[in-house]
Amino acid sequence: MTLAFEAAGVVRRVQVRQNGPRLSVEVDGREYLVDAVQLEPGRWSLLVGPEGRGVEARVRDDRRGGWTVFLNGSSVAVRVEDARRVRRPWASGTGGGAAAQGEARVSAPMPGKVLRVLVAPGEAVTARQALVVVEAMKMENELRSPRDGTVLEVFAREGASVVAGAPLLTIG
Repeated sequence: MTLAFEAAGVVRRVQVRQNGPRLSVEVDGREYLVDAVQLEPGRWSLLVGPEGRGVEARVRDDRRGGWTVFLNGSSVAVRVEDARRVRRPWASGTGGGAAAQGEARVSAPMPGKVLRVLVAPGEAVTARQALVVVEAMKMENELRSPRDGTVLEVFAREGASVVAGAPLLTIG
């Protein structure tokens, strides 16, 4: 996925690819290898580079098409040039109480491979119903619906690799 972000008035080209168990994040042509683990919605633990420099990242949706990103105590306002292309698995406010009232997004809990997609757009689902099976660390993980609803969008494709936090489907 390639995006253009504006951060602190500077536009940066960012490309994110799966690179084995890590992410390859290229910013304006410079590559960084990153291990990312979501600690809770909107809060991530990152290990960056071959030395594994630890970074805590928090991302808050500003509800105006951008985010505030906090990295080790510093913050920067970030906007995406075409926000319609971006799902917000990294932002806070995408789960819990917000999901019960509006859309609920089901995301990959860790990097892996989509083995099976068990639902289709328009299909009614019930709470705890199996939706997608993702293989991670040689284990099959059955991801279930957080609530009753209707499948609005399916982003997951069987056989595709996914990164931690990647949106798999949306329930309305």
